[in-house]
Amino acid sequence: MNKDLTRGPVMRSMLLFAVPMILGNLLQQCYNVADTLIVGQFLGTDALAAVGSSFTLMTFLTSILLGLCMGSGALFSIRFGQKDEAGLEESIRASFMLIAAAAIFLNFLAFVCLDAVRVFLRVPDTVWGMMKTYLAVIFSGIMATFLYNYFASFLRAVGNSVTPLIFLAVSAGINIILDLWFVLGLGRGVAGAAEATVIAQYVSGIGIALYAVRKCPQLKAIYRGKAVRWSCVKEIAGFSILTCVQQSVMNLGILMVQGLVNSFGPTVMASFAAAVKIDAFAYMPVQDFGNAFSTFIAQNYGAKKADRIRAGLKGAAAASMGFCVIVSGLVWIFARPLMAVFIEAGETQTIWEGVRYLRIEGAFYCGIGCLFLLYGLYRALGKPGMSVVLTVISLGTRVALAYVLSAVPAFGVTGIWWSVPIGWFLADMAGILYYVLCRKELLS
Repeated sequence: MNKDLTRGPVMRSMLLFAVPMILGNLLQQCYNVADTLIVGQFLGTDALAAVGSSFTLMTFLTSILLGLCMGSGALFSIRFGQKDEAGLEESIRASFMLIAAAAIFLNFLAFVCLDAVRVFLRVPDTVWGMMKTYLAVIFSGIMATFLYNYFASFLRAVGNSVTPLIFLAVSAGINIILDLWFVLGLGRGVAGAAEATVIAQYVSGIGIALYAVRKCPQLKAIYRGKAVRWSCVKEIAGFSILTCVQQSVMNLGILMVQGLVNSFGPTVMASFAAAVKIDAFAYMPVQDFGNAFSTFIAQNYGAKKADRIRAGLKGAAAASMGFCVIVSGLVWIFARPLMAVFIEAGETQTIWEGVRYLRIEGAFYCGIGCLFLLYGLYRALGKPGMSVVLTVISLGTRVALAYVLSAVPAFGVTGIWWSVPIGWFLADMAGILYYVLCRKELLS
């Protein structure tokens, strides 16, 4: 059911829209977390390091498609807020062709460059065999990722955040069942974990595509074959490509950090692999709340309702910061038992390094919560370039400091962990200052 976010109580509308998105993305995290948990407990530290490093690489690759879909979704929301059906349909045609072509090219490139991954990520010999096996299978799910994220972005743009949740719930359940069957029952190792994930991805991707085309008449524009104006393509590219750059830069920085982490050996790799999953679950709700906030802002920006934008901004900031404070406390307290979920109890060094990571990152979740709101705000107001600037500040600082601090014996790998919150807060300061200085222009 589509929802008009330009009417009704501001915070109630935003929260009701955000909750299914939050639950949906938590379920999506279950894809790789299920692999990580089962692999870590039953296949050992090297297998966990292989799957964990693969997750970082796949996050980078799929972030390109996610960024394109998110950018298009912002424009869909604006057109929906303007009640411009013809403009919405033309935007759908242009964006689908653009993103489908990008997905096909990305899939081809991933397989061609598979062997180069080992050098770029500095993968140890003991890990590379399993990592290559996992990636060779998991790359075949890139097209499924495109299908799910494109149609989910459209549904969310028009106010339907429940349907994507339903498809993810089903596919997440399938993934967990197949993980257990393929890894434990059939003994297929890391390849089985990857196969379970890919099958589940195609269930959600194809399923949501069929549903959306059937239920939303605007999506029939994809195959009607009408001409698309060049001005529309440029507009889509302006929203989508800059958002794609923002997502890609963010995850490229993480990928570069992954290479640095890998240079410290399999124990640190395994710690990082498990801790990153916990980290992602902890702040994923504020990331999705930022995306829901972006849809709210975009619809109201299209409808020229500046008062609702201001009210939404204040309410979203309060809700996001409150949540981050609570989660920071929980992660600090339960860091060790959370790591023990993924790592065998005897791997004390691996667990301890993960605890140290979580206690440093977890103390500063307010920084990433604020940053996600700023990303969503500028994307919705037609300023995706500002989101790119904030990402460059955040990730540039993180990568530079990670390499500098980790080379200092007194810091070592801990320097990598400290570089993250420092990058968050520098980007927050830049984003808030820009809003304060340009508020009238942005909301006009």
